[in-house]
Amino acid sequence: MVDRLEAAPREPSLERRVLVWTLAFVGALTALRIAGLFLSPVELYPEESQYWLWSRHLDFGYFSKPPMIAWLIRAATTLGGDREAFVRLVAPVSHAVAAIALQRTCARLYGGWTGFWAAVLYSLMPGVQLSAAVVATDAPLMAFCALGLWAYSGWLTAPRASARVRWAAALGVCIGLAGLSKYAVLYLVIGLGLHAALISSVRRRWRPIEVAALVGLALLVLSPNLIWNAAHGFQTVAHTAADAAWSHEAATGSAHRPAVAPPHQHRPSKFDPRQAPGFLLSQLGVFGPIPFIALVVGVVLWVRRRPEERADRMLLILTLPALTIILAESLVARANANWAAVAYVPGAALTAAWLVRWGAWRTLGAAVVSQGAIVILFFAAATSPALANRVGLANSFKRARGWEAVAALVDAQAARTGPVSSIAVDDRFTYNSLAYYRRRAMAEDATPMKMWVRESRPHNEAETSAPLTQGDRVLFVDVSDSIHQDAAKYRNEAMRDFGSTQVLGAWKVWTDPKHPREVFIFLGRNFHPRPRDPRTGLPDPV
Repeated sequence: MVDRLEAAPREPSLERRVLVWTLAFVGALTALRIAGLFLSPVELYPEESQYWLWSRHLDFGYFSKPPMIAWLIRAATTLGGDREAFVRLVAPVSHAVAAIALQRTCARLYGGWTGFWAAVLYSLMPGVQLSAAVVATDAPLMAFCALGLWAYSGWLTAPRASARVRWAAALGVCIGLAGLSKYAVLYLVIGLGLHAALISSVRRRWRPIEVAALVGLALLVLSPNLIWNAAHGFQTVAHTAADAAWSHEAATGSAHRPAVAPPHQHRPSKFDPRQAPGFLLSQLGVFGPIPFIALVVGVVLWVRRRPEERADRMLLILTLPALTIILAESLVARANANWAAVAYVPGAALTAAWLVRWGAWRTLGAAVVSQGAIVILFFAAATSPALANRVGLANSFKRARGWEAVAALVDAQAARTGPVSSIAVDDRFTYNSLAYYRRRAMAEDATPMKMWVRESRPHNEAETSAPLTQGDRVLFVDVSDSIHQDAAKYRNEAMRDFGSTQVLGAWKVWTDPKHPREVFIFLGRNFHPRPRDPRTGLPDPV
């Protein structure tokens, strides 16, 4: 057995032609997505507003995420301004980078046309389509993981020792950058470790200098965030672990509840195999029904036949950790559909390779046509709220509607009330959204935004960075969906932390014809929070 994968035979003219086709496809799709961002009236989701808020205060880490998303948003908004389209610009560009990197990976392992189809399958993933329309940590994570996969394929196929050192160094940098994007890069690291542990020829191929370049540069790039975490009690790491929600309370939380369930609320996880089918079905919506079924069929055939396709084996080993770990987590806790998204970077390459090898052109064509239709439908719904309402997609956008109207309402009440010491809210979604949609008013007015802290310690970024600690006259804003059962409870608890309160009014802001957002505003005087129970951390009852 040879000690390395053999690079696919190359015909320079064909490779250039395929690369041009790939760039044309990815470029056209990315241009469409960017146009959609500028045409869309959809406001920022509260999580997106939070990332924008971070980008105004650059750091090496934040309460719930590593810093890359804030750095990239800052770069985009510095160039174009703070409007929603520029905040979200990071997403389609990141996925374009990932698609091109996949083409280069497969061109090296299988040939250019396999790379083209890998780029197409990846770009048309329903999960990527959604991710390309909103700014979140998944997009840069997948871009850097795809670049890392390209580097790893280069290391595996490089015939010269000097080239292998360069590819190993590039892989280390990509892992570090992916780690600065989202800690889910751990699944890729696990896959790389498994590939070396299970395949003796790969294990023997790693020379000490290459391992040193890989590990050293990965840690060097990641070190600012590691140092930040150490200085902040490993805040982000603790939040990420708790966000896995290995408890009932955390799994059923809301924006009004802490971002991380406090220790006293955690209960032992309960094994429930009935949850696994739900997670697996959700992957049809992430990767796409036809590609996901093709991937599963390919895995079954590979296990039965064990062909000597070293590239297949490598991609399969890199694909499985995220899927199997999140599947296992779904058995004992909640597991969001996108948590395994990083699996589909190598998964798209592997699925394309299998479909091309099988000559399954009808299957490939059906996947492209069906998922291309989703692209068009999503573009139309995102740019036309009326169409989204008619086709039943209004619920998908409701959390990104109405925030500008809420901000205008708050500004009007602040002007009518007169000078106040602060404007306070009682949940992180409201804090993030008002911080973005009141950005101009806040730039003109020195009145700070504050976050009322319900418990004895902070549980999210807003409670950590801007806690309400004092105030003689506080304009307090409570925003909730009409179906939220705890809205009045939290509002009443906050009111009892003031010496006196004056209700200014309650309003409804409609996110669509069926769903209102309720806004309750009062003026609180002499803020003096009641003692919190030392055992539960909750406010003492009256």
